[in-house]
Amino acid sequence: MLDPLSYWLLLTGVAVYAFLRGRGDERAAASVCVVATVASVLVNSPLTRRFGTVELGVMVVDLAALAAFTAIALRTKRFWPLWVAGFQLTSTFAHALKAIHFSLVPQVYAAAERLWVYPIFLAIIVGTWRTQRGIRDQQPAVFLP
Repeated sequence: MLDPLSYWLLLTGVAVYAFLRGRGDERAAASVCVVATVASVLVNSPLTRRFGTVELGVMVVDLAALAAFTAIALRTKRFWPLWVAGFQLTSTFAHALKAIHFSLVPQVYAAAERLWVYPIFLAIIVGTWRTQRGIRDQQPAVFLP
C-alpha cells in the first residue's frame, strides 16, 4: 500500500484526469472515489483499534460506494464500470471475511479492504483514456491545402 501522501496525490491525479478528459461516467466514478475516501477517513476507528474488529463505518461507506458504482455500471453502455463495481464488491467482501473469521490479522483485513482501490483507479484511468480516444476518433479530419 502507498503511504497516505502518495495515495492522496494518486487520487487527486485520477480525479483531475477524469474531470478534465472524461465524460459523465468517468466523472461520477472519480467523484465516488473522492467522497468515499473522505468519508472513510472521517469514520475510521482510532488507530489503536483500527481493523481489530469489523470497521462498521468503513463498511457502510464501502457499501454506499458499491451501490454508486453499480448504479453507474447499470446505466452506461461502457464496460469498464462493471470492473469498478466488481473490484468494489471484492473490497466489500473483506468486511464479511472479518465478521466470519474474527481471528483474521488486522493487517490482512486492512490490506484486503484497501487493495482494490488501485485497480479501481486503473479502470477509471483506462475508461477516461478510451473515452478521450473515442471523442478524438469521432471528430472529422481537417485537411489543409
